[in-house]
Amino acid sequence: MGKIKKLWADRDNQYRYFRWLMSYSKPYIGKIALMMGINLVSTLISLWMVTISKRIIDNATEGNQFLTLVLVYVGLMVAMQVIGVVSYLLATMMNEKFSFGIRKQIYDKIINSCWLDVKKYHTGDLMTRLTSDAGNIADGIINTIPGIIQLGIELLLVFFTLFSYSKLLAVLAVLIAPVAALSCWWLGKKLKKLQVKVQESEAAYRSFIQESLANLLVVKAFANEGYYVEKLSELREQRFFWVFKRAKMGMASSTVMSMAFQIGYIAAFAYGALQISKNLITYGTMSVFLTLVNRVQSPVMGLAQQVPKVVSVLASAGRVMELQTIPLEKKLEEHIRGQEIGVRMNQVSFGYTDEPVFENVSLDIKPGEFVAIIGESGIGKTTLIRIIMSFMSSVQGQVTFYNSAGEMEPSNAGTREFISYVPQGNTLFSGTVRENIQIGNLNATEEEMWEALELSSGYEFVKELPKGLDTVIGERGHGLSEGQAQRIAIARAFVRRAPILILDEATSALDEKTEQRVIKGLQALTPRPTCLIITHRKSILQYCDREIKIEDKALVSEE
Repeated sequence: MGKIKKLWADRDNQYRYFRWLMSYSKPYIGKIALMMGINLVSTLISLWMVTISKRIIDNATEGNQFLTLVLVYVGLMVAMQVIGVVSYLLATMMNEKFSFGIRKQIYDKIINSCWLDVKKYHTGDLMTRLTSDAGNIADGIINTIPGIIQLGIELLLVFFTLFSYSKLLAVLAVLIAPVAALSCWWLGKKLKKLQVKVQESEAAYRSFIQESLANLLVVKAFANEGYYVEKLSELREQRFFWVFKRAKMGMASSTVMSMAFQIGYIAAFAYGALQISKNLITYGTMSVFLTLVNRVQSPVMGLAQQVPKVVSVLASAGRVMELQTIPLEKKLEEHIRGQEIGVRMNQVSFGYTDEPVFENVSLDIKPGEFVAIIGESGIGKTTLIRIIMSFMSSVQGQVTFYNSAGEMEPSNAGTREFISYVPQGNTLFSGTVRENIQIGNLNATEEEMWEALELSSGYEFVKELPKGLDTVIGERGHGLSEGQAQRIAIARAFVRRAPILILDEATSALDEKTEQRVIKGLQALTPRPTCLIITHRKSILQYCDREIKIEDKALVSEE
């Protein structure tokens, strides 16, 4: 009874996945129908060719219209080739566009969802869903599902064609269908679980590669190269185990069905030979029997072979649909205005787990005020910034932005428009220095970028780079020192000219002299921004209006 309930519950899920797939395919319905129409024409031509071949064989023995029939057959064969090329090119174009469309929608969902909810997924797993799973879904919509419909239509056409020649053979040829249906049902249950395991193993495999390469310096620093290569081999073995197990199950089912079809073909051959010996049919009719019996069985076998693909598509759909449950960030359309904006926190509580990081915290940072956030490592300084920037969706209490005119706006994804942020560590992208600075302001002029570099103490070293702003740097600023990368990140924030500036250990890679020049550049910004500076360096405190210390899940003002 329990198995039946599980089966029915899973059936509901498959139906839900299928409806989701259909909703995604709506923009492509017309082109999919066109492709199916082309393939249907190909099927009709192939059946016509079967009839022509019978007449060619019969006329060869009788000597009538032989050459004409051969020319017609060749013409149909050429038409089949042309249709095949057109169908292939159309399918390739649609598959590429559809797979990109799905990836774009998934990417858009990830980009616009709550940061903390997205961070629950490993980057490698997200990449697997964006690439492998999206590719499976696209192939299913463009090829697998239309292919199943086409095979069903082909089965009916071929059956009735064979039925017109021999009712007995037609019935015998499709008797294998119930066997195929039972095999599909059994195989589908088994393959669904195996496909999920395959995708999970691929996600683990990719995640390990992505993470180890991103932290290659750490791997090499601890001389763990051999261990990581061995670990990769272990993950590959795990993936191979599930891939091979899935392949064995699919092959076993295909072999059984293939043997059943071969028996059917032999039966048709024996029946035809017997009919010829009794002069009841011609040699041409015999060829039709053999061709059409094979053509009846071929769609049935094709339908069975589509089962692993359908399972793969549905499993991938389930993994992609899971991402759809991530809540989107709340973004208000109307925002407060002005260059003087402050932020107020009232009775705010938050925790990543059941253990709170903050309890009933209140804070008021006035417009234009410079505030230092200090405290021990891991105490919650960066978390405080994330709350202010509305990166978390499960915050209790109120975070409000207000301007000098007294207008207020609750913290939401839209309030980041008046915040410039320099996060911890190296956060540069591969590309040019110009492209990295323009992330802060996509419309920034070259003059504004050089001015931002001047204020961040990066003007001189960027000028000396081979191509200045157009110098190409690698991932995480490869080709630059940590201090240089940090100054470009600061320039990226300065060029935004936002009312609020947040620096999270933004000068940790700078020497004291350079750090002081950067802070003085910060003070030279006009209009003067509201500034939150997370720091461990006491040398910066002299430039701040007050200090806020985090201790015991609370904020303590040290003016």
